[in-house]
This record gives sequence, C-alpha cells and structure tokens, in this order.
Amino acid sequence: MRRPKGIKTKKSVAKRFKITATGKVLANHAGKRHLLSGKSAKRRRRLGETKVVHHTDEYKIKQSLPFTR
Repeated sequence: MRRPKGIKTKKSVAKRFKITATGKVLANHAGKRHLLSGKSAKRRRRLGETKVVHHTDEYKIKQSLPFTR
C-alpha cells in the first residue's frame, strides 16, 4: 500500500522539541549524559530543566513540525 504524498513531520525533530500552546519551542539541555561527577549539583539540576529555544532557531524547528501551531 502506498503512502499518501504530502508534507511529513521530521521525526528526529519531533522527539527533541515541543511546541507550547503560545508557539514557543522547548528543548532539553545538553550535557547530562555522562561525566556528571565533575558537575556541581546545582548545574546537574539546571540541566534537567527544559529551556526555551532562541527565536533565531524557532523558524527551522517549526518548519520541520508542520502539524503543530
């Protein structure tokens, strides 16, 4: 069976970013996979939070996620 033609969501982007109801783009911090003993507890806590992506990168991310706001 053939897949219908059209615009597709970039699944790699969909797994990494989230679009809020107001249109902001959220992402996870990098650097919390390994070498954690060298990082302070405060830094490790901050890395666990999500951050708002800079507005210059929002456009490309939203183009890869066509079925969101």
